[in-house]
Amino acid sequence: MGPPNDTVVTEFILVGLSEHPRAQAVFFWFLLVVYLTSFLGNGLIIILIIADSHLHSPMYFFLCILSLVDLIISNNALPEVMANCFSDRATISFYRCLVQMYVGLLLVVIECLLLAVMAYDRFAAICQPLHYMQIMSWRFCTTLVSLCVVLALLNTLINILLQPTDFCGHNIINHFACELQSFLKLACSDIRATELYMQVTSFFILIPPFGFIVVTYGRIGLAVLRIRSTQGRKKAFSTCSSHLMVVSVFYSTIMIMYLKPQAKSASDQDKAISLMYGVLTPTLNPLIYSLRNRDVKGAFWRLFGRKISK
Repeated sequence: MGPPNDTVVTEFILVGLSEHPRAQAVFFWFLLVVYLTSFLGNGLIIILIIADSHLHSPMYFFLCILSLVDLIISNNALPEVMANCFSDRATISFYRCLVQMYVGLLLVVIECLLLAVMAYDRFAAICQPLHYMQIMSWRFCTTLVSLCVVLALLNTLINILLQPTDFCGHNIINHFACELQSFLKLACSDIRATELYMQVTSFFILIPPFGFIVVTYGRIGLAVLRIRSTQGRKKAFSTCSSHLMVVSVFYSTIMIMYLKPQAKSASDQDKAISLMYGVLTPTLNPLIYSLRNRDVKGAFWRLFGRKISK
Protein backbone atom coordinates (compact mmCIF):
# COMPACT_ATOMS: atom_id res chain seq x y z
CA MET A 1 0.00 0.00 0.00
CA GLY A 2 1.17 3.49 -0.79
CA PRO A 3 1.24 6.46 1.57
CA PRO A 4 -2.04 8.23 2.45
CA ASN A 5 -1.38 10.99 -0.07
CA ASP A 6 -1.55 8.40 -2.87
CA THR A 7 -4.91 7.03 -1.77
CA VAL A 8 -7.37 7.05 -4.66
CA VAL A 9 -10.87 8.23 -3.75
CA THR A 10 -13.50 5.95 -5.31
CA GLU A 11 -16.47 6.96 -3.14
CA PHE A 12 -17.58 9.69 -0.78
CA ILE A 13 -19.25 9.44 2.62
CA LEU A 14 -22.18 11.85 3.02
CA VAL A 15 -22.56 13.02 6.62
CA GLY A 16 -26.09 14.43 6.32
CA LEU A 17 -27.84 13.93 9.66
CA SER A 18 -25.96 10.77 10.62
CA GLU A 19 -24.83 12.50 13.81
CA HIS A 20 -28.51 12.98 14.76
CA PRO A 21 -30.16 9.55 14.18
CA ARG A 22 -33.47 10.55 15.79
CA ALA A 23 -33.80 13.53 13.49
CA GLN A 24 -33.23 11.36 10.41
CA ALA A 25 -36.68 9.73 10.65
CA VAL A 26 -38.42 13.12 10.88
CA PHE A 27 -36.20 14.42 8.08
CA PHE A 28 -37.20 11.49 5.85
CA TRP A 29 -40.94 12.18 6.20
CA PHE A 30 -40.35 15.88 5.59
CA LEU A 31 -38.40 15.09 2.41
CA LEU A 32 -41.03 12.59 1.27
CA VAL A 33 -43.81 15.21 1.52
CA VAL A 34 -41.60 17.78 -0.22
CA TYR A 35 -40.61 15.35 -2.99
CA LEU A 36 -44.18 14.18 -3.71
CA THR A 37 -45.43 17.78 -3.74
CA SER A 38 -42.66 18.83 -6.12
CA PHE A 39 -43.02 15.79 -8.38
CA LEU A 40 -46.82 15.92 -8.63
CA GLY A 41 -47.06 19.73 -8.69
CA ASN A 42 -44.45 20.36 -11.37
CA GLY A 43 -45.58 17.32 -13.37
CA LEU A 44 -49.18 18.54 -13.29
CA ILE A 45 -48.23 22.05 -14.42
CA ILE A 46 -46.27 20.63 -17.38
CA ILE A 47 -49.21 18.39 -18.39
CA LEU A 48 -51.76 21.23 -18.10
CA ILE A 49 -49.67 23.67 -20.15
CA ILE A 50 -49.06 21.12 -22.91
CA ALA A 51 -52.65 19.82 -22.96
CA ASP A 52 -54.63 23.08 -22.66
CA SER A 53 -54.52 25.42 -25.67
CA HIS A 54 -55.56 28.35 -23.44
CA LEU A 55 -52.11 28.15 -21.83
CA HIS A 56 -50.16 28.19 -25.10
CA SER A 57 -48.63 31.61 -24.52
CA PRO A 58 -45.06 32.82 -23.80
CA MET A 59 -45.77 33.24 -20.07
CA TYR A 60 -46.81 29.60 -19.68
CA PHE A 61 -44.09 28.39 -22.03
CA PHE A 62 -41.51 29.80 -19.59
CA LEU A 63 -43.46 28.39 -16.63
CA CYS A 64 -43.44 24.96 -18.29
CA ILE A 65 -39.64 25.14 -18.72
CA LEU A 66 -39.27 26.28 -15.09
CA SER A 67 -41.39 23.35 -13.89
CA LEU A 68 -39.33 20.95 -16.00
CA VAL A 69 -36.09 22.30 -14.48
CA ASP A 70 -37.56 22.00 -10.96
CA LEU A 71 -38.75 18.46 -11.68
CA ILE A 72 -35.24 17.39 -12.71
CA ILE A 73 -33.70 19.19 -9.70
CA SER A 74 -35.96 17.25 -7.33
CA ASN A 75 -35.07 13.92 -8.95
CA ASN A 76 -31.35 14.65 -9.19
CA ALA A 77 -30.52 14.07 -5.52
CA LEU A 78 -33.65 13.92 -3.38
CA PRO A 79 -34.50 10.19 -3.79
CA GLU A 80 -30.92 9.32 -2.85
CA VAL A 81 -30.98 11.67 0.17
CA MET A 82 -34.19 9.99 1.39
CA ALA A 83 -32.66 6.53 0.99
CA ASN A 84 -29.60 7.67 2.95
CA CYS A 85 -31.83 8.47 5.94
CA PHE A 86 -31.96 4.71 6.62
CA SER A 87 -28.20 4.21 6.32
CA ASP A 88 -25.67 4.52 9.12
CA ARG A 89 -22.94 5.17 6.56
CA ALA A 90 -24.31 6.85 3.45
CA THR A 91 -21.92 6.54 0.53
CA ILE A 92 -21.94 7.64 -3.10
CA SER A 93 -19.55 6.61 -5.86
CA PHE A 94 -17.06 9.16 -7.16
CA TYR A 95 -18.61 9.41 -10.64
CA ARG A 96 -22.19 9.42 -9.36
CA CYS A 97 -21.17 12.29 -7.08
CA LEU A 98 -19.78 14.24 -10.05
CA VAL A 99 -22.94 13.68 -12.10
CA GLN A 100 -25.18 14.74 -9.21
CA MET A 101 -23.06 17.82 -8.52
CA TYR A 102 -22.72 19.12 -12.07
CA VAL A 103 -26.32 18.38 -13.08
CA GLY A 104 -27.43 20.31 -9.99
CA LEU A 105 -25.12 23.21 -10.87
CA LEU A 106 -26.38 23.27 -14.47
CA LEU A 107 -30.04 23.37 -13.42
CA VAL A 108 -29.58 26.03 -10.74
CA VAL A 109 -27.84 28.35 -13.22
CA ILE A 110 -30.61 27.76 -15.79
CA GLU A 111 -33.20 28.68 -13.17
CA CYS A 112 -31.31 31.86 -12.21
CA LEU A 113 -31.31 33.05 -15.81
CA LEU A 114 -34.82 31.81 -16.58
CA LEU A 115 -36.34 33.82 -13.72
CA ALA A 116 -34.84 36.97 -15.27
CA VAL A 117 -36.32 36.02 -18.66
CA MET A 118 -39.73 35.54 -17.03
CA ALA A 119 -39.47 39.04 -15.51
CA TYR A 120 -38.87 40.48 -18.98
CA ASP A 121 -41.91 38.59 -20.26
CA ARG A 122 -44.08 40.21 -17.56
CA PHE A 123 -42.59 43.61 -18.41
CA ALA A 124 -43.53 43.18 -22.08
CA ALA A 125 -47.05 42.00 -21.18
CA ILE A 126 -47.83 44.91 -18.84
CA CYS A 127 -45.80 47.80 -20.28
CA GLN A 128 -46.21 46.94 -23.99
CA PRO A 129 -49.53 45.02 -24.14
CA LEU A 130 -50.39 46.00 -27.72
CA HIS A 131 -47.04 44.75 -29.03
CA TYR A 132 -46.65 41.82 -26.63
CA MET A 133 -46.95 38.99 -29.17
CA GLN A 134 -44.64 40.81 -31.57
CA ILE A 135 -42.00 41.30 -28.87
CA MET A 136 -42.36 37.83 -27.31
CA SER A 137 -42.55 35.85 -30.53
CA TRP A 138 -42.13 32.07 -30.28
CA ARG A 139 -38.77 32.33 -32.03
CA PHE A 140 -37.58 34.93 -29.52
CA CYS A 141 -38.86 32.86 -26.57
CA THR A 142 -37.06 29.70 -27.70
CA THR A 143 -33.91 31.75 -28.34
CA LEU A 144 -34.00 33.12 -24.78
CA VAL A 145 -34.45 29.64 -23.27
CA SER A 146 -31.69 28.24 -25.51
CA LEU A 147 -29.38 31.05 -24.41
CA CYS A 148 -30.06 30.23 -20.74
CA VAL A 149 -29.20 26.57 -21.38
CA VAL A 150 -26.06 27.33 -23.42
CA LEU A 151 -24.67 29.76 -20.80
CA ALA A 152 -25.38 27.26 -18.02
CA LEU A 153 -23.72 24.45 -20.01
CA LEU A 154 -20.66 26.62 -20.69
CA ASN A 155 -20.32 27.50 -17.00
CA THR A 156 -20.69 23.84 -16.00
CA LEU A 157 -18.12 22.72 -18.57
CA ILE A 158 -15.54 25.21 -17.29
CA ASN A 159 -16.16 24.01 -13.72
CA ILE A 160 -15.57 20.43 -14.90
CA LEU A 161 -12.28 21.44 -16.57
CA LEU A 162 -11.15 23.20 -13.35
CA GLN A 163 -12.16 20.26 -11.16
CA PRO A 164 -9.47 19.25 -8.61
CA THR A 165 -7.82 15.88 -9.16
CA ASP A 166 -6.13 15.20 -5.81
CA PHE A 167 -8.06 14.53 -2.60
CA CYS A 168 -5.34 12.81 -0.54
CA GLY A 169 -7.85 10.22 0.61
CA HIS A 170 -10.29 12.82 1.97
CA ASN A 171 -13.76 11.52 1.18
CA ILE A 172 -16.14 12.75 3.90
CA ILE A 173 -18.60 15.37 2.59
CA ASN A 174 -20.44 17.27 5.31
CA HIS A 175 -23.63 17.52 3.30
CA PHE A 176 -26.81 15.64 2.35
CA ALA A 177 -25.70 15.32 -1.28
CA CYS A 178 -22.76 16.20 -3.53
CA GLU A 179 -22.55 19.98 -3.72
CA LEU A 180 -19.73 21.84 -5.46
CA GLN A 181 -18.53 23.96 -2.54
CA SER A 182 -18.46 21.01 -0.13
CA PHE A 183 -16.70 18.92 -2.79
CA LEU A 184 -13.96 21.52 -3.30
CA LYS A 185 -13.27 21.64 0.44
CA LEU A 186 -11.91 18.07 0.24
CA ALA A 187 -9.26 18.84 -2.40
CA CYS A 188 -5.61 18.93 -1.40
CA SER A 189 -4.43 20.16 -4.81
CA ASP A 190 -4.25 23.87 -5.68
CA ILE A 191 -7.82 25.09 -6.25
CA ARG A 192 -7.20 28.84 -6.23
CA ALA A 193 -8.13 29.13 -9.92
CA THR A 194 -11.32 27.14 -9.30
CA GLU A 195 -12.31 29.28 -6.30
CA LEU A 196 -11.58 32.51 -8.17
CA TYR A 197 -13.66 31.34 -11.13
CA MET A 198 -16.53 30.37 -8.80
CA GLN A 199 -16.47 33.76 -7.07
CA VAL A 200 -16.47 35.66 -10.38
CA THR A 201 -19.17 33.54 -12.02
CA SER A 202 -21.34 33.51 -8.88
CA PHE A 203 -21.31 37.31 -8.98
CA PHE A 204 -22.15 37.56 -12.70
CA ILE A 205 -24.73 34.77 -12.66
CA LEU A 206 -26.57 36.13 -9.61
CA ILE A 207 -26.19 39.92 -9.39
CA PRO A 208 -26.96 41.07 -12.99
CA PRO A 209 -30.09 38.85 -13.37
CA PHE A 210 -31.32 39.86 -9.91
CA GLY A 211 -30.61 43.54 -10.63
CA PHE A 212 -32.41 43.20 -13.97
CA ILE A 213 -35.45 41.70 -12.17
CA VAL A 214 -35.49 44.53 -9.60
CA VAL A 215 -35.26 47.26 -12.28
CA THR A 216 -37.85 45.49 -14.45
CA TYR A 217 -40.35 45.24 -11.61
CA GLY A 218 -39.70 48.87 -10.72
CA ARG A 219 -40.81 49.83 -14.22
CA ILE A 220 -43.73 47.40 -14.02
CA GLY A 221 -44.78 49.01 -10.72
CA LEU A 222 -44.83 52.46 -12.31
CA ALA A 223 -46.88 51.11 -15.22
CA VAL A 224 -49.38 49.48 -12.85
CA LEU A 225 -49.83 52.75 -10.95
CA ARG A 226 -50.86 54.41 -14.22
CA ILE A 227 -53.67 51.90 -14.74
CA ARG A 228 -56.89 53.69 -13.77
CA SER A 229 -59.22 50.76 -13.11
CA THR A 230 -58.90 48.85 -9.84
CA GLN A 231 -59.65 45.59 -11.64
CA GLY A 232 -56.90 46.27 -14.17
CA ARG A 233 -54.39 46.94 -11.40
CA LYS A 234 -55.41 43.78 -9.55
CA LYS A 235 -55.03 41.67 -12.69
CA ALA A 236 -51.61 43.14 -13.47
CA PHE A 237 -50.46 42.62 -9.89
CA SER A 238 -51.69 39.00 -9.81
CA THR A 239 -49.66 38.10 -12.91
CA CYS A 240 -46.46 39.38 -11.25
CA SER A 241 -46.90 38.50 -7.57
CA SER A 242 -46.35 34.75 -8.09
CA HIS A 243 -43.11 35.34 -9.95
CA LEU A 244 -41.91 37.83 -7.32
CA MET A 245 -42.51 35.30 -4.53
CA VAL A 246 -40.47 32.65 -6.35
CA VAL A 247 -37.66 35.14 -7.07
CA SER A 248 -37.56 36.25 -3.41
CA VAL A 249 -37.21 32.71 -2.03
CA PHE A 250 -34.77 31.45 -4.66
CA TYR A 251 -32.40 34.41 -4.97
CA SER A 252 -32.28 35.25 -1.24
CA THR A 253 -31.09 31.75 -0.30
CA ILE A 254 -28.72 31.15 -3.21
CA MET A 255 -27.07 34.59 -2.85
CA ILE A 256 -26.44 33.93 0.84
CA MET A 257 -24.89 30.57 -0.08
CA TYR A 258 -22.62 31.63 -2.94
CA LEU A 259 -21.76 35.28 -2.28
CA LYS A 260 -20.76 35.02 1.39
CA PRO A 261 -17.10 34.36 2.34
CA GLN A 262 -16.41 30.63 2.21
CA ALA A 263 -15.28 28.77 5.33
CA LYS A 264 -12.78 25.91 5.21
CA SER A 265 -15.46 23.38 6.13
CA ALA A 266 -19.18 23.10 5.47
CA SER A 267 -21.48 24.04 8.34
CA ASP A 268 -24.99 22.92 9.29
CA GLN A 269 -26.13 26.41 8.24
CA ASP A 270 -24.79 25.81 4.73
CA LYS A 271 -26.71 22.53 4.55
CA ALA A 272 -29.93 24.24 5.66
CA ILE A 273 -29.52 27.05 3.09
CA SER A 274 -28.86 24.58 0.26
CA LEU A 275 -32.07 22.76 1.23
CA MET A 276 -33.99 26.01 0.74
CA TYR A 277 -33.00 26.61 -2.88
CA GLY A 278 -32.42 22.98 -3.86
CA VAL A 279 -35.44 21.33 -2.24
CA LEU A 280 -38.03 23.85 -1.04
CA THR A 281 -37.98 26.19 -4.08
CA PRO A 282 -38.89 23.42 -6.59
CA THR A 283 -41.73 22.52 -4.21
CA LEU A 284 -42.98 26.05 -3.65
CA ASN A 285 -42.98 26.99 -7.35
CA PRO A 286 -45.94 24.81 -8.42
CA LEU A 287 -47.87 25.70 -5.25
CA ILE A 288 -47.36 29.44 -5.76
CA TYR A 289 -48.14 29.40 -9.48
CA SER A 290 -51.12 27.05 -9.28
CA LEU A 291 -52.85 28.38 -6.17
CA ARG A 292 -52.48 32.03 -7.24
CA ASN A 293 -53.21 31.58 -10.95
CA ARG A 294 -56.76 31.43 -12.30
CA ASP A 295 -55.66 30.21 -15.74
CA VAL A 296 -53.84 27.19 -14.29
CA LYS A 297 -56.79 26.35 -12.01
CA GLY A 298 -59.17 26.78 -14.96
CA ALA A 299 -57.05 24.44 -17.10
CA PHE A 300 -57.09 21.87 -14.29
CA TRP A 301 -60.89 21.84 -14.09
CA ARG A 302 -61.25 21.80 -17.86
CA LEU A 303 -58.97 18.78 -18.13
CA PHE A 304 -60.00 16.73 -15.09
CA GLY A 305 -63.54 18.04 -14.69
CA ARG A 306 -64.32 16.78 -18.18
CA LYS A 307 -63.02 13.31 -17.33
CA ILE A 308 -64.90 13.20 -14.02
CA SER A 309 -68.16 14.22 -15.71
CA LYS A 310 -67.74 11.36 -18.21
